[in-house]
Amino acid sequence: MKSALKPCLTSMLSGGVLLGALSLSAHAGSLINHTEYLDYKLPKKIEEKCAARDNCPDIEVKYLNSNQAWINTLTNARINNLVVNSKPTESAPITKKNSPAAVRAAIDDFVNSQFTDLPADSVFVYSLTVTPEYLGHVNDFELFEINSYVFTGGAHGMPYSEYLIFDQQSKKQIQLTDMLQPNKKSRFKALAYNAYKEWVKTVDDDVTSYEKNWPFTLSDNVTLTDKGVDIRYQHYSIGPYAYGMPVLNVPYDKLSGIIKPRFIPK
Repeated sequence: MKSALKPCLTSMLSGGVLLGALSLSAHAGSLINHTEYLDYKLPKKIEEKCAARDNCPDIEVKYLNSNQAWINTLTNARINNLVVNSKPTESAPITKKNSPAAVRAAIDDFVNSQFTDLPADSVFVYSLTVTPEYLGHVNDFELFEINSYVFTGGAHGMPYSEYLIFDQQSKKQIQLTDMLQPNKKSRFKALAYNAYKEWVKTVDDDVTSYEKNWPFTLSDNVTLTDKGVDIRYQHYSIGPYAYGMPVLNVPYDKLSGIIKPRFIPK
């Protein structure tokens, strides 16, 4: 996978809106990608209250604005879904569209909840961040990642990461099932399980004992790399919070006959 070049081309607009960095791909289709902040303002009553207390909620939502409109539509629909839910969710196909009004209403509810759920003297500041990132490409597939972070008090916030694969040929989002050859999911799962056991060895000396507490499950949150298929796990999926969001890798040399040939780098 060729890495995207990311020259910093940020500029401040009137009203404090910042445009994100421009990323240029070496792909033949010349995907040009940048992100734009959602133009959101706190409700007046909330702004007055939190400004006086110096504890205004932190909201940072970015949208993809590339030269591929269909990729923008799918990516930004998923971003809207994450904002409307305002909490981590499992990776899933984009099936629901949310209007700009619904997104703003969800954020309004999120920031209002800081002042209804927490005591007046609380030091906590609610935070909601959702942003897309271009990862590059493999063959005809453009690769993105959506990262989000939600904090509503307590010991820590909850990060979330989701891969998106877009097929330039079919103009569709690709799921793990689209990548696998017929009746090969069990073989892919076995390879992923082997990768899981190798990862466990980096955090625990006793794989058997560890697996009793944090058993293996197959995540469909996958992407392509120059070395193989990466499988992302959320916090608490296969390990405690302190272990982060593990990424397991299944090398391409083990995937021959399991994934379709067009998903293996040329």
